[in-house]
Amino acid sequence: MTTRLPSGVLVSALIRRVAEAGGFATVLAKGDAGGGGILVVATDRGDAERLYERGLGSDGRTALIESTPAEDPSGYWRRRRARDPDLWVIELDIPSAQRFAAEILLDD
Repeated sequence: MTTRLPSGVLVSALIRRVAEAGGFATVLAKGDAGGGGILVVATDRGDAERLYERGLGSDGRTALIESTPAEDPSGYWRRRRARDPDLWVIELDIPSAQRFAAEILLDD
């Protein structure tokens, strides 16, 4: 059995890691510090937003799963947040944002 770090700790580590690499990271919506889900809004200098969440991949291991809708990513995460007040929404503006998110959020 593995223990997962609290969501608040993971979010802080992700923000710090992105800042160290010269990128920008911010909390768009603060969720439950202990166990809230984390939705990453990834951009690179204003390019189209891509959304990623931690979930189970096809092999049963923890993976970052792209959940970008075809239209209106900002509206999507706002609707998700309205249904799940424990959800963290973090924006990363850095090249290879998905890599930074995976580095911090994935435990294997």
